[in-house]
Amino acid sequence: MKKAVVISLFIATLGFVACNNAKKSVLSTELDKYQVVKIAAPDLSDISDNGKECLNLYKFAAMQADEIYKKQAFSDPAALEKIADPAAKAYAEVNYGPWDRRTGRPFVDGYGMMPAGSNFYPADMTEEEFAAISDPAKYSPYTMITRSEDGSLKVEWFHNYFAEEIDKICNYLRAAADITIKPSVRAYLLAKIDALRSDDYYRSELAWLEMEDSKMDLVLGPDETNDDELYGIKKSYEAFVLLKDVQRTEELMKFTTRMEEFQQMLPCPEEFKAFVPGGHSDIFACDALYYGGKANAGIKVIAINLPFDERVQRERGTRTILMENIINAKFNEIVAPVGNVIIDIDQRAHVDADAFFWNIAFREVAHGLGVKSTLSGKPVAEALGSSAQTIEEAKSDILGVYLALQLINRHELNTTLSKEDALTTALTSFVRSGRFGNAEALGRANIICYNYLAANSSFNRNPNGHYTIDYANAEKAVASLAGELLKIQAQGDRTAAADFIRKYSSIGKDLEADFINIRLEKIPVDIRFEYEW
Repeated sequence: MKKAVVISLFIATLGFVACNNAKKSVLSTELDKYQVVKIAAPDLSDISDNGKECLNLYKFAAMQADEIYKKQAFSDPAALEKIADPAAKAYAEVNYGPWDRRTGRPFVDGYGMMPAGSNFYPADMTEEEFAAISDPAKYSPYTMITRSEDGSLKVEWFHNYFAEEIDKICNYLRAAADITIKPSVRAYLLAKIDALRSDDYYRSELAWLEMEDSKMDLVLGPDETNDDELYGIKKSYEAFVLLKDVQRTEELMKFTTRMEEFQQMLPCPEEFKAFVPGGHSDIFACDALYYGGKANAGIKVIAINLPFDERVQRERGTRTILMENIINAKFNEIVAPVGNVIIDIDQRAHVDADAFFWNIAFREVAHGLGVKSTLSGKPVAEALGSSAQTIEEAKSDILGVYLALQLINRHELNTTLSKEDALTTALTSFVRSGRFGNAEALGRANIICYNYLAANSSFNRNPNGHYTIDYANAEKAVASLAGELLKIQAQGDRTAAADFIRKYSSIGKDLEADFINIRLEKIPVDIRFEYEW
């Protein structure tokens, strides 16, 4: 494997091994699939004392966002504390509930399958009941649907439902705003306080994008709709505490003025390119210091692209943040070992750390590109409903590879990467991420990419279980899939989206065999964190 990365994290596997060589419980085995990554205390030698105190306040705020998410994810989070089996309790902490997020199945007695609407709606709510709610706020991403004492449904805004935690968050942010020496940071924190208390995030998102001069960052609030598999509306709370890698960020920022150019590169008809992304997007490389809420549940994200508000994207653009230390950890401990298992030895050297980084970078850039409204003018998320998130994740996954290929073809990346590197690493990552399962959008999207490439003769799976890639066909299939997904978004055809997902999201015998081979090599599915600061 070329270009192995020396990562800044100390990595260890946490095994629950009983005395006298007793056999591990099933849940101990499942827990071991999430390798522990210890996040050490950051080097803050160039940070002022005020900055260090701000960073601590950021972490305290993020921990309260984590408490909010526990209530969004599961109706009785206190019950998890009462689980007697240590392995089951630890696994419930990984999954923020009694269900395995990769399958949706319960691993604690007394529970059925994971509710499609998470805890945003009553588990027993019917479609007719939801339709009968007269309050239009039921469609807001920032409301909970709950039952009154008489059994009727009511709509509650996040800022009221989670008032206790939000008060604490706002106090921490106010304290940080009072001590920071950077005006842009103060403006962002004060705008975020207003947003949390009103569930109106427009101004805070603009203020966040204006905050370009801080080495530290706090991303906090309700962002992702992945957990709402019922209607694809409600947003989950999450939080990241981040420390910027200034040198790597400078390398990435050269692409920030090219969003409109990237939009015009997309492999789709011109009428699908009407959206004009804001001209001030940026790309930061950061070390992640803390994950809270949705970000920490089950599979850990390695990059984000925010905000999702189309108005902000149009006026100002987006910010892509790459979690450099987490990307490196996942490549070294998961992606590279998976490549050794599934890729033919003659092509295995193309599983490459730089290719993984750039595929991820452009995947996040792709979230800010493409179709934001259907041809009829309706927001894509509204038009596609519960299919929207899966289609968006798959679009960004494959467009990330497409954009990397375009820039490699133009010799515009400051690296020796080849198309073969990008494509081989992408296939390896699709298989690796397919292990997340098809119960959530993230896993489904990667399975869709794998199956589409397979259906378009992008690779052959040899009798020994190794893949040989046809690079010419694979490159064509990448562009073709990107075009298909952009078309679905542009037309806003909910039935076509659901049919496409149904056709390409099943786990076939080859992929299942890959999962078995990878499991036999004891390669972790993902990671979990222990904090040393």
